[in-house]
Amino acid sequence: MSPVFPMLTVLTMFYYMCLRRRARTATRGEMMNSHRTIESNSRTSPLNAEVVQYAKEVVDFSSHYGSENSMSYTMWNLAGVPNVFPSSGDFTQTAVFRTYGTWWDQCPSASLPFKRTPPNFQSQDYVELTFEQQVYPTAVHVLETYHPGAVIRILACSANPYSPSPPAEVRWEILWSERPTKVNASQARQFKPCIKQINFPTNLIRLEINSSLLDYYTELDAVVLHGMKDKPVLSLKTSLIDMNDLEDDDYEEEDGCGMDNLNKKFSSTALKEGPNNGYFDKLPYELIQLILNHLTLPDLCRLAQTCKLLHQHCCDPLQYIHLNLQPYWAKLNDTSLEFLQARCTLVQWLNLSWTGNRGFISVAGFSRFLKVCGSELVRLELSCSHFLNETCLEVISEMCPDLQDLNLSSCDKLPPQAFNHIAKLCSLKRLVLYRTKVEIEDYDVIASMIGAKCKKLRTLDLWRCKNITENGIAELASGCPLLEELDLGWCPTLQSSTGCFARLARQLPNLQKLFLTANRSVCDTDIEELACNCIRLRQLDILGTRMVSPASLRKLLESCKDLSLLDVSFCSQIDNRAVLELNATFPKVFIKKSFTQ
Repeated sequence: MSPVFPMLTVLTMFYYMCLRRRARTATRGEMMNSHRTIESNSRTSPLNAEVVQYAKEVVDFSSHYGSENSMSYTMWNLAGVPNVFPSSGDFTQTAVFRTYGTWWDQCPSASLPFKRTPPNFQSQDYVELTFEQQVYPTAVHVLETYHPGAVIRILACSANPYSPSPPAEVRWEILWSERPTKVNASQARQFKPCIKQINFPTNLIRLEINSSLLDYYTELDAVVLHGMKDKPVLSLKTSLIDMNDLEDDDYEEEDGCGMDNLNKKFSSTALKEGPNNGYFDKLPYELIQLILNHLTLPDLCRLAQTCKLLHQHCCDPLQYIHLNLQPYWAKLNDTSLEFLQARCTLVQWLNLSWTGNRGFISVAGFSRFLKVCGSELVRLELSCSHFLNETCLEVISEMCPDLQDLNLSSCDKLPPQAFNHIAKLCSLKRLVLYRTKVEIEDYDVIASMIGAKCKKLRTLDLWRCKNITENGIAELASGCPLLEELDLGWCPTLQSSTGCFARLARQLPNLQKLFLTANRSVCDTDIEELACNCIRLRQLDILGTRMVSPASLRKLLESCKDLSLLDVSFCSQIDNRAVLELNATFPKVFIKKSFTQ
């Protein structure tokens, strides 16, 4: 037989794999006009005209810069037609997330990253938007008005939020994804990534965000969904193969959203035992465990199917001391937790952020898991886990006696009385209650209690506490001398004339991060007190003050050698020339000066 035929078979299989991979994943970046493997053309009849629609409603999000009872800098600004675009600059009518850059990863309150996080899962924030009509998407346009480039992933959901009956199945499909990239320009743009076509109609779109490479907050104005009412017929035109499409480091849908595959792998018990396990039989047990520590969760599940020896290693609870399930939020459900349960009896760090929404995880399923796996937990991340209710917090308080770190940020469906159960967690060292319904009438009373009971407190975030006064700050400063991080941004009742900021500087010499954002009363005296007493300061935000001069900032920069972030946006006495001069003298400090056009 001629050797030509096997070679043709191999080439045919290789070509098919290229086509299948190219059809499954969207193109990288915005290279939609470059020569790629496949060009997809939609053939539509005149009756199937394209529908173009703006978002009707914002239904979920992880964070925003604004407050819950305002429209300034909130995610709700993404609903409807553009408010600002095509103008560029800092505008309150846009949607702004809570953080940007790497500053939040460098402050004392930053948490250590989880092991086994897939390298291509880099989403930090998200927002979900609904549209009036379900369509088969042909394009998604994001109108960015300031510091673009934060959108790294766009997904579509099969569920219709406006349907009166719950769907039998909820599917999320990745339309487009990309690693974080640096966009040098800060001007407005219409971001138009080339998306993958899907086989179901949608009116629920999710944007995932990574702002780590940005020099300032990204601002989004609107999202436009283009699509067909009827499923388009695809015609595939093949061209030359781009070898870049054969890289293995893309964010694969099977790993990113495919907990179905993990469930099957976890439940598999029929493993054949060969005559031997090769050289693995000669390796010490501990060495194999160390090698497997470098695998992601999907890879660990795949490896467990190879032989009984590796199955034993892959199911060892020591492999699940740190378990990050956030990257698999789109498919993680009660069944997934049930399959993981026997392997997680020693879990100490557990990340269930973003998971369980739309009925994927039930209260009963979560409770069963914690009753088996909660006894060793010291860290539990539950950000944006909307399945949580009071019963869940009660189970946490009973099953996790050693819990030290609890994150409930943006769990805005928890009733106020549910938080009473947190008082039973006597070992807590870190508690995040951002965007929750904790009812606090008098923040001065809370500050006084913290000062009296939390003598070793290191970080405190009082962002947008509306009624805290100089009295509460005085109690806090005198009672918590070890404070390293204090966020008093957008606290309008604090006035420099009372001496509260100068007192802070004198009583808190260990401060590394101080945010006094939007407090227009901060003055030169406060800055000079910081320069004299807080020489370890690394991050200072005095956005919006009218009372600080370049001379006092120079004293601060000369004294605080470790200062890396100084935000003087909208400080009326600090013009661009002053910023340039300070930057020239202190090049290691990132001095931010924002403006509105």
